[in-house]
Amino acid sequence: MSDLVLYNANIHTQDAGHPRAQAIAIRDNTIIAVGDNSLMQRLSHNAQMIDLHGRCVMPGLIDAHLHAEWIALGLKNIDAEAPTLAELLQRVADRVAITPKNQWLRGHGWNQNVWGPPSAGGDFPTKADLDRVAPEHPVYLTAKSGHAGWANSLALKMAGITANTPNPANGEIVRDERGDPTGIFLEDAMDLISKIIPQESTHAVVDAMRDMLPLMHRAGLTGVHDFDGARALQAWQILKENGELKLRVSKTLPVALLEHAIALGLRSGFGDDWLRINSVKAFADGALGPQTALMIDPYEGSTANRGIAVTDKEEMFEHVRQASAAGLSSTIHAIGDKATHDVLDVFAMVRADEQRRAEETAPRLRHRIEHVQLLHPDDFNRLGQLNVIASMQPIHATSDMLIADKYWGPRSAGAYAWRTQINSGATLAFGSDAPVESFNPFWGIHAAVTRRRTDGSPQPDGWYPEQRLSVHEAVRGFTLGAAYASYEEQRKGSLTPGKLADLIVLDRDIFTIEPMAIADTQVLATMIDGRFVHRAF
Repeated sequence: MSDLVLYNANIHTQDAGHPRAQAIAIRDNTIIAVGDNSLMQRLSHNAQMIDLHGRCVMPGLIDAHLHAEWIALGLKNIDAEAPTLAELLQRVADRVAITPKNQWLRGHGWNQNVWGPPSAGGDFPTKADLDRVAPEHPVYLTAKSGHAGWANSLALKMAGITANTPNPANGEIVRDERGDPTGIFLEDAMDLISKIIPQESTHAVVDAMRDMLPLMHRAGLTGVHDFDGARALQAWQILKENGELKLRVSKTLPVALLEHAIALGLRSGFGDDWLRINSVKAFADGALGPQTALMIDPYEGSTANRGIAVTDKEEMFEHVRQASAAGLSSTIHAIGDKATHDVLDVFAMVRADEQRRAEETAPRLRHRIEHVQLLHPDDFNRLGQLNVIASMQPIHATSDMLIADKYWGPRSAGAYAWRTQINSGATLAFGSDAPVESFNPFWGIHAAVTRRRTDGSPQPDGWYPEQRLSVHEAVRGFTLGAAYASYEEQRKGSLTPGKLADLIVLDRDIFTIEPMAIADTQVLATMIDGRFVHRAF
């Protein structure tokens, strides 16, 4: 017998063998039956019965790439995602007015590519801009991409950065014509500022994450793949110890901790249904916005800029090889076509190494590329051939399309190419890269299906519309695809008997409505482990 029966529902199961249903029966934390209303009556003895009045039900959604600690702490900081430089500076000034002198001001989200004059050409702001509104507070704001930072003069002074400070390896201090730092730091140069900022305690992170969880529930998320560091892993463990971890977390490990992970004997998939180890995360390059993504040919309008190689190809191979030998899969951030090409070369060599090893009973490791924003045509089929997961964020396509056209030109035909990857046989795992973008998964589904922004642009069919997906394919990226990427497709990702009872109830049927309306979807209820963590009906 069941504990709970949801009936008179419009259920999209994501189970190919039984794609539609009217009712679902749950015992404890497990789905025990899915079928029509009459089938459920014999399972309803002493069960709680909930009539959903025809509402749409689907599996809980999984964000396959976000930064939970960054999101949580960012809720307290300046929202730097402003449409103009002037508005952003006003937000900084407003925070200055209520903050004691010499206390750090933090924020995230600025994007010089969307500002009007004087930055219509995508020019970076400078320390002088911040100095005008915050001369007595150290200020550090990270760009929307997460691959550039912007500091004022006081912050530079506190960090001891002058015209004589050399660029660090794999990073750049942007300088003016006299050689003086402008206040912009790219890639690993960002550490010159971030390392001197007082860090929050682990328990402060726990408190911030606790406040964040209800927001994720209301968005329809039942699981995430978290890409932050060791402190975030500690925070997730503390929430779990306290019985407060009401979200399923698959945790990546930064490559800087690879030796420690190997020494501890950690393997991908270790953990339980609430918290488990996923992959080792490394970076191949930067990002499109600051033009640090690594390119085969220079950016449009440039004769020399090909971006930044954050990690040398040989070093990447050695990291992935060591991780693989220890039973840890790898996931590598790669955005530019040169970066994705190099990472595929690395995985090709590691796959050959894996086949030579005698561990015939070991499961095949599920390596990933994060973002896969631009591929050279010669590389379109290689993810599928190498069984490498394409971990992509559909919202990036509609957010970035204008600067992709500006900086990549005709090469954008191979950008954010989800349909190409499906056709090549690659598994898609979808996420948001929050807080770079919103973790609202319906914005991502909308972007994948329409290739258009919520204002309808570009008309009539979207940006490179041949890459559009069906709603079912887009949802699969946020369900079974993401579950596969965390070694959990047998436990979640579809509403199938024997799987965990993670589901959401929506205010509309996203599979049948006009696709532009998907972005406005509201989540009426979210269930995790057979219990409602959010319910608005």
